[in-house]
Amino acid sequence: MPARPNRLLLGAAFGLVAIPALALAQQSLLPPVFNDPAPAPEQTNSQSNAQAPDSSAAEASRPQRRAAAEGSTVVESESLTPEELAELPAPPPPVEIPDASRRDPRRVGAIDPLNWGLGDAPWGRANGSFLSGLMRRLDTPLPSRWLHIALRNALLARSDAPPEVHPVDWVAERAWLLLRMGEADAAAMLVAGVDVSDFTPKMTQVAVQSALASADPGALCPLRENMAKVEKRVLPLTDAMCSALTGEATTAASRIEQARRRGPIVGIDHVLADKVVGAGADTGRAATVEWDNVEALTAWRFGLSAATGMMPPANLLNRAPARVRAWQARVPMLSAEQRLPSARIAAGLGVFSSSALGDLYSTVYDATDPSDLAGTDAWQLRLAFAARDPAERLAAMRRLWGTGDDQLQRLAGEALLSLAASRVRPSAAVEADAPKLIASLLAGGNDAAAARWAPVLGEIENEAAADQAWALLALGTTAQVDVSASRIEDFIDADTSKDKSRSKLLVAGLAGLGKIDSETATALNRSYGLGLGRSSSWTRFMVEAGTRRQPGSALLFAAVGMQATTPERIPSAHLFQALKAMRSAGLESQARLIAAEMLARTARGQ
Repeated sequence: MPARPNRLLLGAAFGLVAIPALALAQQSLLPPVFNDPAPAPEQTNSQSNAQAPDSSAAEASRPQRRAAAEGSTVVESESLTPEELAELPAPPPPVEIPDASRRDPRRVGAIDPLNWGLGDAPWGRANGSFLSGLMRRLDTPLPSRWLHIALRNALLARSDAPPEVHPVDWVAERAWLLLRMGEADAAAMLVAGVDVSDFTPKMTQVAVQSALASADPGALCPLRENMAKVEKRVLPLTDAMCSALTGEATTAASRIEQARRRGPIVGIDHVLADKVVGAGADTGRAATVEWDNVEALTAWRFGLSAATGMMPPANLLNRAPARVRAWQARVPMLSAEQRLPSARIAAGLGVFSSSALGDLYSTVYDATDPSDLAGTDAWQLRLAFAARDPAERLAAMRRLWGTGDDQLQRLAGEALLSLAASRVRPSAAVEADAPKLIASLLAGGNDAAAARWAPVLGEIENEAAADQAWALLALGTTAQVDVSASRIEDFIDADTSKDKSRSKLLVAGLAGLGKIDSETATALNRSYGLGLGRSSSWTRFMVEAGTRRQPGSALLFAAVGMQATTPERIPSAHLFQALKAMRSAGLESQARLIAAEMLARTARGQ
């Protein structure tokens, strides 16, 4: 990722707060105290969307500055007194970017889609305005860790913007969805791929959010001219912080004091900016932050506190959505132990990989006094990998599988142990743990190791364990297992879940993945009332995305169609069509892992 100028000396971090999704009308993304009157709603006409927003009206309404006197070393400013102006240094000469160095905003991304199974055109010729609307309305977190990972890759992929949407606004919509998914670093990559000179108002808003999400106030500095149109009330504080970060201590102190006297931003929002100013060189400032009367975190508060290495109070952090915890897990100014609870949530979402979470545990292990290690999760993880006795390794894994009170925590535990599970030899001797071991392997994407359990299925005497292990292997791997109608009926007959929800997910998954033919799927659907044949406008869009081999569109439609608080509440027809379309679009391996994850999560009673 290209380096940003004026990066905070404390380093980049990743943290943001819960903020409402972009509505059709552009809204301020900062705390309510910063809000300006909302701009007019964006136009929905496709021809208008294809053109850059006209800024002539905004320019005409902006107060005109008086020209500086000949030989003057400063530019007149409405926000500084004459005495303060006298202390300002001469402005630097303008920097012109050669045309050859400018980047094409129509093709922005951080990864090569061909390397991630997304083809050369993930979005094809789909209507960009329609896709943008879907992104804007998509609820997060997504119902599947593997769906999250696949959609993140599609949003990050370097490809041409689809028709009927402004190309820079298309990047902004992708980055905004990534932020809401908890992917602050991925969003920052997209923002950095567009030249500031090409920013639209929407892109400026998202860039401000990305800077705060990354705990990088320095990333606001190149945006100041653009921010004057959408976030102008915060400019005095931004100017003060940018002056501090560029070593202009006197100017920074003058600006922050001037902002304190004149407002409109007061209280903790001003104090946090003052603390950032104090982090600059030679400012001689120190600010004490008191959270006692703060009722909510905002992007501004979280971003600036994270940039200075502060943890918000637990009561504020715990009330924040899961994505906030994922952003907080990326803050490098916090210790590994401070970040670990949030990192587990990030792993459950799909923001952290199983190896990244394991690395964080290793850091905690190294930083813990040996006398305090016994009983810690870091110690249990070490035993899961390195204990000489296989029984001791399994006992440690059981403890870690049981860590956490919610589905994201438990899913993180399964992903964390994926590599450790691959070191357990498949055997009927550990049949009681077989479903959890297979689920862990699939949670980490280790489907080849999971397939090694197929030959021992017939040796498992525990019927419940055998059924669950068989279903996970049938959905999540390419192993040769029995998927005959009679075997599926045995599973359905033994299913005790409410409304046969697990059976619906199984049959929908097998049919969507093409593991059973349409005749078998139809017969099972009629016999058990599984609801696979229902259709809607969404299913038609889903089928079209798969037929036209648009992986990005297929993943976005899948995320929309599978929105639910639990897998049991996902309509079986939606899962069936989503998996079928993903497979048609070339995403078979991702579809398999999603199907297996849905079933594994119902087995955990989530």
